[in-house]
Amino acid sequence: MKKVLTIAGSDSSGGAGIQADLKTMTSHKIYGMSVITALTAQNTTGVFGIYESSPEFVSLQLDAVFSDIYPDAVKIGMVSNKEIISVIADKLVEYKAKNIVLDPVMVATSGSRLFKDDAIEMLIKKLVPFAKVITPNIHEAEVLCGFVISNKKDMQKAAIKISEIYSGGILIKGGHLTECSDDLLFEHDEFIWYEQSKINNPNTHGTGCTLSSAIACNLAEGFNIKESIQNAKNYITGALKDNLDLGKGSGPLNHCWNL
Repeated sequence: MKKVLTIAGSDSSGGAGIQADLKTMTSHKIYGMSVITALTAQNTTGVFGIYESSPEFVSLQLDAVFSDIYPDAVKIGMVSNKEIISVIADKLVEYKAKNIVLDPVMVATSGSRLFKDDAIEMLIKKLVPFAKVITPNIHEAEVLCGFVISNKKDMQKAAIKISEIYSGGILIKGGHLTECSDDLLFEHDEFIWYEQSKINNPNTHGTGCTLSSAIACNLAEGFNIKESIQNAKNYITGALKDNLDLGKGSGPLNHCWNL
């Protein structure tokens, strides 16, 4: 059995973060492990509180996992301060971690930034270089490239700009586009579009976490980046089309739709 580690925050409502990651891994028949960077009090209507783990405790969790059950891939999600980012980066080097998928959770769906500029700078300098693929949404890609993204042509310009500071696969998610939800992979100077029409489902809580975890699962199984993204897209499309409807706000996906 392949093993995947998620380094992220906990979602008390189970739709995003660590919980979404572990459900996704189970649905891929992968053994999932977790390092929790923060506890959140949240549900489908919003986030009501965040309690961060100490950098020292994040370090202890990483040691416990890597020294015993070595992961075949690593997914990194919510890492909200520069001290935690620094610890994670150091441990990834120490244990020679592989197949790292970084979901740079910097900007909320509303467009508001989730952490300070110095943490974003640390993320770009210390974590991004280790990733095999990064999966920013359009708002996060704007932070990385420094300009507004309004259409698919802008996504291509952004990918080229981001490639000046990062040499791995860049997957810019197009869920915030108005005319479609096409995603763009830029790898080895090649543009690869994953076409996706809008799915009529308002329940999209945790889609970013789920996609990045599914990519990590596929990398662990030996698929290349292009194949891993396509397989992950197929999985998340099925989870959205299952039309699970829980909660009073934007509800979660059915992560186990394929079981």
